[in-house]
Amino acid sequence: MRVGVIGAGRIGRMHARFIMENPEVKELVVADADAGRAEAVAKEVGGEARQIEETVSSGLDAVVIAASTSAHAGLVGMCLDAGLPTFCEKPVAAGYEETVGIARRVESSGTVLQVGFMRRFDPGYVEARRLISSGSVGTIYSIRLATHDYEPPPESYIPTSGGVFRDMHVHDFDALRFLTGGEVEEVYATGSVRKFPMFEKHSDVDTSAIMLTMADGVVAVATGTRQNALGYDVRTEVIGSDANLAIGFDSRVALRSTEPNHILAEKPGWSGFPERFEVAYRAEMDHFLRLATGEAENPCTARDSLEALRVAMAADLSRKERRPVKMEEIR
Repeated sequence: MRVGVIGAGRIGRMHARFIMENPEVKELVVADADAGRAEAVAKEVGGEARQIEETVSSGLDAVVIAASTSAHAGLVGMCLDAGLPTFCEKPVAAGYEETVGIARRVESSGTVLQVGFMRRFDPGYVEARRLISSGSVGTIYSIRLATHDYEPPPESYIPTSGGVFRDMHVHDFDALRFLTGGEVEEVYATGSVRKFPMFEKHSDVDTSAIMLTMADGVVAVATGTRQNALGYDVRTEVIGSDANLAIGFDSRVALRSTEPNHILAEKPGWSGFPERFEVAYRAEMDHFLRLATGEAENPCTARDSLEALRVAMAADLSRKERRPVKMEEIR
């Protein structure tokens, strides 16, 4: 296979490395708005660097988009115009209408677009979904999701991030749909600035909580912070009538127990999402390459991306208006 990677930042560099480790890939082309950065990544992984437009038209078998969010929609359109099986990091577009347009285009044309929600490939989430689908958990009562960054992002990132619900919690919203196979019906969200005033400057928060009621009555609660002293922390608990499940409670869990007979974490906490989800990112990219050759089904569609965005939009509206928001309000 001949594969292109557009975007040579942290995630693009990681994808490029995993792609080149796949035995089916013979050539890799790296492109970025910063030509020097593309050249550096290409040299590091053994690929070649080209301009973005030249890359798209260079006879690729598949393309991975890992550029800045503002460029996603245009790059997705360019790649779909070229008939290329495309992978795009979340979100596929910065705005709602653009996302709707891309989803409709993909569904009407039959083109291939996989969206990068990596938790769908994490072994813990995959096993939890299997157990829920098999009926082992019984009736699900509630789900708790926690996402806590190790360190806050630089202030320059905040204005273009979309806010905590679209940037960070959108992974929780997608994971909730992935695990349960259901849809969110109502959202109530709140947040505050507890330590980092730079978030308040940009109408964002560093501490957040969302209560989500699913269409079948399952109640989920997601919490988040932009800084966690013990490390990057992503955990999920599923409470059911026949079993309880825990995702992310491993030897590097970023918690300190106060129980006298507690088990200490064996290793330091995760430094960030690339380290915590490395296995998932690798599996995600391997799956996309199989999808591009027609050997696999699409595990995360543009429609999935749209639905997660709608939940994030409901959370934004809820925090702004201080009230529960029905999903039917987000059309």
